[in-house]
Amino acid sequence: MAPAAASGGSSLPSGLAVFTTFPDLLFILEFVFGGLVWILIASSLVPMPLVQGWVMFVSVFCFVATTTLLVLYIIGAHGGEASWVTLDAAYHCTAALFYLSASVLEALATIQMYEGYTYRQYHENISAVVFSYVATLLYVAHAVFSLIRWKSS
Repeated sequence: MAPAAASGGSSLPSGLAVFTTFPDLLFILEFVFGGLVWILIASSLVPMPLVQGWVMFVSVFCFVATTTLLVLYIIGAHGGEASWVTLDAAYHCTAALFYLSASVLEALATIQMYEGYTYRQYHENISAVVFSYVATLLYVAHAVFSLIRWKSS
């Protein structure tokens, strides 16, 4: 089993050490907030279906990919290889970029729906925007620390 990685360490944790190391602890928060975005977008009305489709794609893709990566780390599938550190950094940079684009588009759609929608529909979309930006921030933080780990590996 690989040793637990500190924020500047060069190896990925495996087993239950994933839940005790930073930035890998962010997986849990990414999972929670990504799931909230997914649920809120699926249940909300958005005036632009293409925007809702992109936000749904991003939230579902990142939710599934984050869950898969977390499970692979827990079972130790990476085996301490440096290529997994690169994969981790690349995934979190991509996820941060995807979530940023989805957050901006969801905010734009929410602004455009101010008139003509019910109070509940409007506030549901506001919640989706807030959680989407929180998820973006989590993925950006994870990406930064993953890049630090990648550079030191």
